[in-house]
Amino acid sequence: MASASGLFTPSVPSLRRRVQPSTWKYRSGFCFSQGTFRRVLCSSTIAGSEKSVSSSESRAPRLINRGCKLVGCGSAVPTLQISNDDLAKIVDTSDEWISVRTGIRNRRVLSGKESLTGLAVEAASRALQMAEVNPEDVDLVLMCTSTPEDLFGGATQIPKALGCKNNPLAYDITAACSGFLLGLVSAACHIRGGGFRNVLVIGGDALSRFTDWTDRGSCILFGDAAGAVLVQACDSEDDGLISFDVHSDGEGGRHLNACIKGNQTNDALGSNGSVLAFPPQHYSYSSIYMNGKEVFRFAVRVVPQTIESALEKAGLTMSSIDWLLLHQANQRIIDAVANRLDVPMERVISNLANYGNTSAASIPLALDEAVRSGKVKPGHTIAAAGFGAGLTWGSAILRWG
Repeated sequence: MASASGLFTPSVPSLRRRVQPSTWKYRSGFCFSQGTFRRVLCSSTIAGSEKSVSSSESRAPRLINRGCKLVGCGSAVPTLQISNDDLAKIVDTSDEWISVRTGIRNRRVLSGKESLTGLAVEAASRALQMAEVNPEDVDLVLMCTSTPEDLFGGATQIPKALGCKNNPLAYDITAACSGFLLGLVSAACHIRGGGFRNVLVIGGDALSRFTDWTDRGSCILFGDAAGAVLVQACDSEDDGLISFDVHSDGEGGRHLNACIKGNQTNDALGSNGSVLAFPPQHYSYSSIYMNGKEVFRFAVRVVPQTIESALEKAGLTMSSIDWLLLHQANQRIIDAVANRLDVPMERVISNLANYGNTSAASIPLALDEAVRSGKVKPGHTIAAAGFGAGLTWGSAILRWG
């Protein structure tokens, strides 16, 4: 099992404007004193240098007082809507059976010429419009997905499609349903420690491509979508990512996966005299496998724990949180977590009924709808948590706007 603290507690004894003679050193983090954000430390020193460092200079790690905030969001879904009644035509199920067990009534599925990249670009464009930031001002794109349309990742296609002229760095993050939350944490680290200013964090998945549509236990759950948030550098006093708590446990990976599989080949030597196991087989991925009972037990156990841990690091209590926003996996999980945290349902954000489990897209998709409907307002504090394959899970305490 692996875990990470959400405080980045610095070990630097004091703030210094001058760079001290040394080798490269790097520290960054959130520091809290009785629940109040104090400062973020990012420092670097170069041997033999006596030159003062300005926070507006290069992106090299340096000692600054910097935070980050969420300033824009957007989402996109496919046009094709599949209802529970539609699924009842291809598997032995019904609208009542699905809705009672999951809370899901509809989901969206890619069709025709639609693509996951197209959804991601649309969601990112809407986030930029809300934030009133031009594409050329974006200097990092994080594409959180487990279903890229290229084996080597598709993040680089997004700034290209958006019209970013400065060739910003773009890369994929693969962490299934926890992906978007881990993307937010990564964005904060890049801003605090790397000097980046505008970071697009996109969560998008097309799980319909890896769903066994003959398995009524899993095909009823998943849908396709993309959601995005623009994370922007700010003064530490305006920081919007207050704390986080993230974990993984490979032991539980057997309960939720889509493993690689090879085609069957003859054990005999090939006609060209090649030996067994060479040339390698052509591999592909299997359909999603999920042990629903074990995943449910896992989620209702670890999600309250990780949220409570993030709250403790922030010096806050659940009663001071405006909204609870969980990965939209199953309404029973959402209800159980809210109950354990004593959060009334009117303070829980959920759009699961309309879209199903959209993996890394579920949190930004629900957030975008809540912001645009006026439910989530600037200054509201959100406890968000993701959980899924790996197994991975984590939480973050956020302030919108």
